[in-house]
Amino acid sequence: MANYNPYQQSSYQQSQFPPNGTPNQYAGTPQGGYPHPGTSQQEQSYFPQQGQPGVSNDGGVSQLAGQMGGMALGVGDTAAPYRPNKKKNRHAYHNLEQPTGQSQVFGGTPQSQFGYGAQENQQHQQQFAPGHPYAGQQVTQAMNQFPAPSAPFSPGLQAPSPSLGGQVQPQPGTVAPGVSQGNVDPDQIPSIPRVRDAAAQYYLDHIYPTMEQHLPPPAAIPYVAHDQGNSSPKYARLTLNNIPSTAEALASTALPLGIILQPLAPSQDGEQSIPVLDFGDTGPPRCRRCRTYINPFMIFRAGGNKLVCNMCTFPNDVPPDYFAPTDPSGVRVDRAQRPELTTGTVEFTVPKEYWAKEPVGLHWLFLIDVGQEAISRGFLQAFCEGILQALYGDELNDENDEQQDGEKSEPQRRLPVGAKVGFVTFDRSMYFFNCNAKLEQAQMLVMPDLEDPFVPLGSDGLFVDPYESKSIIISLLRKLPNLFSHNRVPEPALLPALKAVQAALAATGGKITCSISALPTHGPGRLFLRDKNDLHGIETERKLFQTEHADWRKVAGKMVESGVGVDFFIAAASGGYMDIATIGHVSALSGGETYFYPTFTVPRDVQKLTKELEHSVTRETGYQALMKVRCSNGLQVSSYHGNFLQNSLGADLELGSIDADKAVGVIFSYDGKLDSKLDAHFQCALLYTTAAGERRVRCTNTVASVGENIHEVMRLIDQDAVVSIIAKEAATRMTERTLKEIRNAMTEKTIDILAGYRRMASSSHPPGQLVLPENLKEFAMYSLCLLKSRAFKAGHEPSDRRTYSMRLLKSASPLELSLFLYPRIVPLHALPDNSCFPDAETGHLVVPPSIRASFGRIEEGGAYLVDDGQICLLWLHERLSPNFIEDLFGAPHADLNSLDPHLSALPVLETHLNAQVRNLIAYWSSLRGSKALTLQLARQGLDGADFEFARLLVEDRNSEAQSYVDWLVHLHRGIQLELSGQRSKAEGEGMGIGAGLDSAMAGLNNLMGR
Repeated sequence: MANYNPYQQSSYQQSQFPPNGTPNQYAGTPQGGYPHPGTSQQEQSYFPQQGQPGVSNDGGVSQLAGQMGGMALGVGDTAAPYRPNKKKNRHAYHNLEQPTGQSQVFGGTPQSQFGYGAQENQQHQQQFAPGHPYAGQQVTQAMNQFPAPSAPFSPGLQAPSPSLGGQVQPQPGTVAPGVSQGNVDPDQIPSIPRVRDAAAQYYLDHIYPTMEQHLPPPAAIPYVAHDQGNSSPKYARLTLNNIPSTAEALASTALPLGIILQPLAPSQDGEQSIPVLDFGDTGPPRCRRCRTYINPFMIFRAGGNKLVCNMCTFPNDVPPDYFAPTDPSGVRVDRAQRPELTTGTVEFTVPKEYWAKEPVGLHWLFLIDVGQEAISRGFLQAFCEGILQALYGDELNDENDEQQDGEKSEPQRRLPVGAKVGFVTFDRSMYFFNCNAKLEQAQMLVMPDLEDPFVPLGSDGLFVDPYESKSIIISLLRKLPNLFSHNRVPEPALLPALKAVQAALAATGGKITCSISALPTHGPGRLFLRDKNDLHGIETERKLFQTEHADWRKVAGKMVESGVGVDFFIAAASGGYMDIATIGHVSALSGGETYFYPTFTVPRDVQKLTKELEHSVTRETGYQALMKVRCSNGLQVSSYHGNFLQNSLGADLELGSIDADKAVGVIFSYDGKLDSKLDAHFQCALLYTTAAGERRVRCTNTVASVGENIHEVMRLIDQDAVVSIIAKEAATRMTERTLKEIRNAMTEKTIDILAGYRRMASSSHPPGQLVLPENLKEFAMYSLCLLKSRAFKAGHEPSDRRTYSMRLLKSASPLELSLFLYPRIVPLHALPDNSCFPDAETGHLVVPPSIRASFGRIEEGGAYLVDDGQICLLWLHERLSPNFIEDLFGAPHADLNSLDPHLSALPVLETHLNAQVRNLIAYWSSLRGSKALTLQLARQGLDGADFEFARLLVEDRNSEAQSYVDWLVHLHRGIQLELSGQRSKAEGEGMGIGAGLDSAMAGLNNLMGR
């Protein structure tokens, strides 16, 4: 194929900065920042320096840049000089000390870029280039047991210029290339797509060693983590990997101290599997005082007879059956053969004392709405087909072949051995189905009693092995739409049905997957239209985000008590009201999930429904779960944020079910002073029953260094964890405070964090320069995305969508949250020929670079694929080339009007472009949260999704929120007022969005003196 673009419109003029930015070469560690090539090594700024006149014709907030004149934006990570071996041998087996970095300005080349030294099998000190962030760090026995996965990466770059205090002196009077006087150049401000692409390119050829590196990769990229005793960031991400020793020091940074836990997170190909250990009837060794489980950071003393707890420092006697001598250095001689002493994430099978009831294989109960709305809109048939696909996959089509051949091959199970399924339908009555394999066809039993429903079937009839009863189940689900085709019941009775199926699962626990397509307005627990558009924008609006129905709260509590989780698949009729606040409360409290289809249309959404059902059933799922988080002396758990039940403050978290996509945020506070000579340790213990019916405890162990140097604290910030903690806590506040107060509080929090860094760690920079922490460069953009999200945005938004987004934020993993806040966008009309195909040498897919989410990057006549982890839009410009349309969609399509508006997948064609886009979609499908990736057309000026595309351009002004450039101006003004002591404290005071927040700003209008 020729190297030219046949789809380029001749009228398009290439700008100075192409929409996808300049190519990036990822060379350096995250601590040193991702390089921005093509810029000079002197400090860059977004605004003119002091003394230079500025003129702005943009109006509004943009004029503020010209009025402020000397304001400049830069980035610095200044720190005191590194003193190696300051706290020599202070750790159990791992040296976590990190050297400090140097100052860097956005748009410029990092002054110290060195890669990861990943050779772990050397028996001596690793040899890194001078100034390497990990030079001087000992290779310990725990690090030393694995082969080297790759060669060290240490390019030789220009060394930083020495200056006082290890800081780089600013370059006065310099203006970044492409920055006109008085204006901000959007190409020079921090870019989330550029950072993601650079990090993803680097981790194609490098692993992430969890003890040698302590700043995790961005959550939105794929990477292989190598567990060296500290858990992978996929399971646990600390906001601070170097923790201040006192509460006062933490408060000065305004940063939250917390951890994001995703204990059942899926692993990536190439990662070691989590070891499962059985200690018999005695159970795993634990500290007798604080009950911490054995982990790699406990120390053996007295020749191996004493085990010192890393949490409370209590010396425990080692049980005789667990004893092993120690070598002269104090390390157990069998340490390398003990996964619990070398691996950060492990699972223990536990004895009967950990059981609440006899563990059995997971019981799935499908509760299916057969009301009039479900039938007329095709939702019932689509849901039944989705269940069949989830249970049997490709083997579903083999049923006829088996009948003709008379031979049955061994099925490839999608559910583990011991798992069972059951089926119940409901409208104004309930219908239980006996699918016993001994029957010729399923038997239906009707339960009309809604006031006191009971289960008319025994467990042997209601719950069956899905493979033994395969033919009966397939026949039943394919007949259900016809069986209820004449149903004219418009009002389903959902709450009685939930009570009945909860009673059916009370003895065993399990999982309920429920469909609903109309507001349940019949029977006990009937709901009504609460959102009448009269509460929006006022204080009482928060009532719409929570249930006020006592019976629904009671049922949700019983679900958790029985060890049952609930997933809802809710299809709204023409975008109608479904009271997700009440219905979804059951799934949120029980640890389940709500899938919401606000305008369900069968041709477009059936594939998405099928894939999400399949994912819900086949992902790793546990039930009847308890979670406990422990931390070192000097710290205590302050609060939990997520979807779970906690009966009292400090009690364990109770979850009816938990799956691979769920995450929980935990915030810590100080109850004393941390010892800077010791590390801080955190352990999450999840007691649950696996889908195969085995009772286990999954332990996730995380470690962080403790220091008194604020510079080191700022160097080891995990941006994704900070954003996740703030988002989860803000979502929790939605039922307590007004949306305006929450928005003001998040704005206040952003200013507090950046002002704290400016005051504590970058005092050498000119007062008029906005200096951002190296590892929080994109934090301002993520904060703006939070303000623009459906949960918090200003203006009118249906309460169902707000509530859905609120609960999504509370349970989302860092990966899902990152995509949800800032979507990935790829221009399809400009794909290079080799893009989206495997590289000939490495075999890795060549992923095209993403562009910024701004209409200024959208080309006339272009086509763009946009994915926010929830929906995937294919946006097509009205002047898109007919050649492009035909190559992508096939003949006879030659214009936008000829395309099917309900298209959900591309046809399989032999054209180069079609293969590229399908490969890209398949790649993105493997890197997301719980929502399936299916296409939705957004043709400019033709489809309603065109407005959704505009909403996803988060760097632009929309929804009464500022643009990215104006937001940075607003933040800088707030920081200057804070540093000068003139900042006002207004709405949102005392909300506590993150540690150190006391109040919120009055708003942009007051700021500008209007």
